[in-house]
Amino acid sequence: MRSRLRRLVIGATALLTAASALPAAAATTEQRAEQHPSRDGMSAVIRYTEYGIPHILAKNYADLGFGTGWAQAADEVCTLADGFVTLRGERSRYFGAEAPAGGDLSAARTNLASDLYFRGARESRTVEKALTERAPAGPSRQVRDLMRGWAAGYNAWLKQKKVTDPACAGASWVRPVTELDVAARGLAIASISGEGRFVDTITAARPPAEDPAASGARSARTPGAKAVAKAADELWGDPGMGSNAVAFRGDTTANGRGLLLGNPHYPWDGGRRFWQSQQTIPGELNVSGGSLLGTPAISIGFNAHVAWSHTVSTGIPANFHQLTLDPADPTVYLVDGRPERMRKRTVTVTVKDGAPVTRTQWWTRYGPVVTSLNSQVPLPWTEKTAYALNDPNAANLRFADTSLGFSKARGTADVLASLDRHQGIPWVNTIAADRAGHSLYTQSQVLPRVTDELAGRCSTDLGRTTYPASGIAILDGSRGDCALGSDPDAVVPGIFGPARMPTLKDAPYAENSNGTAWLSNADRPLTGYERIFGTVGTQLGLRTRGAIEDVAAMADRGDLTVRDLQRQQFANRVPAGDLAAADVARACAALPGGTATGSDGKAVDVSGACGVLKAWDRTMDTGSRGALLFDRFWRRLEQAVPADRLWKVPFSAADPVRTPNTLNTDAPGLPTALADTVTELRGAGIALDAPLGAHQFVVRDGQRLPVPGGAGRLGVWNVIEPTWDAAGGGYTQVPFGTSHLQAVGWDGSRCPVARTLLTYSQSSNPKSPHFADQTRLFSGEKWVASRFCEKDILSSPKLKVVRVHERR
Repeated sequence: MRSRLRRLVIGATALLTAASALPAAAATTEQRAEQHPSRDGMSAVIRYTEYGIPHILAKNYADLGFGTGWAQAADEVCTLADGFVTLRGERSRYFGAEAPAGGDLSAARTNLASDLYFRGARESRTVEKALTERAPAGPSRQVRDLMRGWAAGYNAWLKQKKVTDPACAGASWVRPVTELDVAARGLAIASISGEGRFVDTITAARPPAEDPAASGARSARTPGAKAVAKAADELWGDPGMGSNAVAFRGDTTANGRGLLLGNPHYPWDGGRRFWQSQQTIPGELNVSGGSLLGTPAISIGFNAHVAWSHTVSTGIPANFHQLTLDPADPTVYLVDGRPERMRKRTVTVTVKDGAPVTRTQWWTRYGPVVTSLNSQVPLPWTEKTAYALNDPNAANLRFADTSLGFSKARGTADVLASLDRHQGIPWVNTIAADRAGHSLYTQSQVLPRVTDELAGRCSTDLGRTTYPASGIAILDGSRGDCALGSDPDAVVPGIFGPARMPTLKDAPYAENSNGTAWLSNADRPLTGYERIFGTVGTQLGLRTRGAIEDVAAMADRGDLTVRDLQRQQFANRVPAGDLAAADVARACAALPGGTATGSDGKAVDVSGACGVLKAWDRTMDTGSRGALLFDRFWRRLEQAVPADRLWKVPFSAADPVRTPNTLNTDAPGLPTALADTVTELRGAGIALDAPLGAHQFVVRDGQRLPVPGGAGRLGVWNVIEPTWDAAGGGYTQVPFGTSHLQAVGWDGSRCPVARTLLTYSQSSNPKSPHFADQTRLFSGEKWVASRFCEKDILSSPKLKVVRVHERR
């Protein structure tokens, strides 16, 4: 073994020092021009294979970061540069204060709010403080080297290459970055579901003394507990990110080894895109997968031994503390009767074509003061009370180390060990499978340490409703005994330790579709965790129900292969259609005269819809006729009929996968929903039996590509969420859904058996040859055969080898 490893190291090192030894067909003018790097700078070898996927070969972590930063810049320089403008708090300077902020790194609605928050974080040295924490509480030396190298690689690309993407060619805001910028991006991603969701209210909070009239209005508008619980549930139930993943144990597969299918659902444009690569340091690291843009490690991926994916969890990553204020000063709060003054964070933002804007934020020992959950539900700052947000991920720079641990893992046990050591996963579950046949699901994430006991003892009047209803804890901030405390195995205070995480090992299948940890396997339910992690015994979403039906049947059938995972991904089955379409068709056919009354009171001939729904194949394939009709109908039906009246057979915790069922066709809203749907489609000029792909699409290089898949609310595994534009004639281009796919297994060789697909392709530059190539594959439900081992990389007919380096 040692001699074989030595030969591998020597061979890989030879690649690093003698790129000319590669096949002549692989040589390019660019390669020949770049074979002589500076001896004192960072460098890496990048081998590009089909679809522009880079295989980055380096001698150490700094060089690996360098190659990764270079290659990401080559594909996504404008998207990355835009994100760094955000992190520096300069959006208002370049794009105007009131322009939309984009939503890539926070939920800020305007550039001004985004800038006030991110510039405030920078001036408060939030990132520097996180960087100085000793590992494992802070980043390891390896991750620091990766970040430093990434920044150097990005900067080297900017210095040596010309930006061709029209989105930022010649723009003054495309500037070099530092390790601090890379770390700031990691911190923003970690807190995107905590402080990132509250940027508008963090930057707008004002003490009542500054506006007495507003203070009285705020007092009068104190919301009811149920309204707050509903708003909180909607806030953290936001479909802006989601995923499916399933791991199969070896006794369900054809060869006794594990299998993993990962299917994250993310935006198709902007800074939350995934980007594919392979990262190799001979003898140290060899991993393939997808990274979130601007991050130096693989986020979702596989190596020769293990594969993993993530799904957005039901855990609530932040909590609130209700402050009792000093009657003489609303910027002073009391803890055990002792006053503490809020910290002022005064921030000035430069504004394009306008005067600079200066605002003050207010921070407490718990976190920033906030004044609302959303625009409809205020949490008023009065003379007596204010609310502070606690987000433990706002100082969490441990995600990269956790991911790096996965990248080096030799099995699911090592995946768990990395989670236990670094505790850096902010808002997702982890699902994994390995070569030895093990499966894993765990909701090991960073959550505020709110136990059910603490919530019962310390919840405010509002919190006594919100916590059981939605997991949102609102604790009494005036009592020292209501502090979050610390678990003995937690890497930092105030979060749960690994022993409390819901974890399922070695089940025949372990599946999650953004549902609670409770039913990751229907035969091995998880219970006993705190409410903040999620619920037990409550109704499942249709996507979770459909997924469990599918994967349980697959596990029971056995003899599974990677090909079975590929078929599951593109089955495009519609569980809502299986449950309801036949009943809707019968109810439609029974309508007197084939007409129904729309919400506008007009009679509508819906007879044409009856046969279309009856004949529909219950899929969201691009050629499916009736899929679009049912899709639009189901959305209207859910709005028209209360959830507790939609089904005749109610939910039962004893049969959670199959209940509720039997559509209530007597519900008054059903004919109305059908009439409105027919009117909507006809008004848009769309035939009731139009094939789905004619109206669910993206445009690439002037070509309209049909897109398979459907909405998660329909229960479809292959989630696609287009935006309806009635005035524009139907759905606009797909902005969100299935993103970085991987179906991974192992055989008797040293190479994993993997198929991947990046649905929106590797580059968002319309001038890139890799702007649309994988999108065309997705349109045709095709996959990319992963090239992981050296022999496969070097035998690629599209092989292009580039040595990249610093020039000083």
